[in-house]
Amino acid sequence: MNGFRRASGRCALAGIIAAGLSVAAVALHAKDAGSLPAGIPPEKVADYVHAVIEADRTVYTTVVVNRMQEKGIVSAEEHWEQNNALPLPAQFLQHSGKLVAEGGSGIRYRLISLWPIYQRNAPATPLERQALETVSAQPGRPFTSVVTSGRKRYFQAVYADRAVSKACVSCHNSHPLSPKRDFKLDEVMGGIAITIPLE
Repeated sequence: MNGFRRASGRCALAGIIAAGLSVAAVALHAKDAGSLPAGIPPEKVADYVHAVIEADRTVYTTVVVNRMQEKGIVSAEEHWEQNNALPLPAQFLQHSGKLVAEGGSGIRYRLISLWPIYQRNAPATPLERQALETVSAQPGRPFTSVVTSGRKRYFQAVYADRAVSKACVSCHNSHPLSPKRDFKLDEVMGGIAITIPLE
């Protein structure tokens, strides 16, 4: 279990480092700094953050969870803390997203779906619902927008979240609270919403 904690800590650390670099890049882009080189556009920053999230989650799903379960060493379960098991890949992403949000970078990411098992993963706004509908139909590119909350502006990108393994499909198709039970491998199950402050 300590090896798992170290591995998940490294993945979370990679996410935090990417988030920190992303904030700096957006700040440079938003600032007219004269002699400073132009910064990275927020669309590109979101792509970088998504690449790290997607890689970490895919590695965790295929190299850790699937491998451990196939060898009968340990299982991944929804109630992992009580059952001495591994967190499900969706829970891994949720926990790392919470850690990044608590880091103070202003960057947030989370899973959302048109068919959430839990209501907290439903789209929070009509724009998020539109984003999910769009990436379900066109999963090859993210849905992007600039949103306002109070006096702050944020760049938001929603990327298609696909079923990367049979474990994803079987979990959602058999969960008693799942509103959709006919997912197939590589199908879009929802989206990864990434929000980056523009100030």
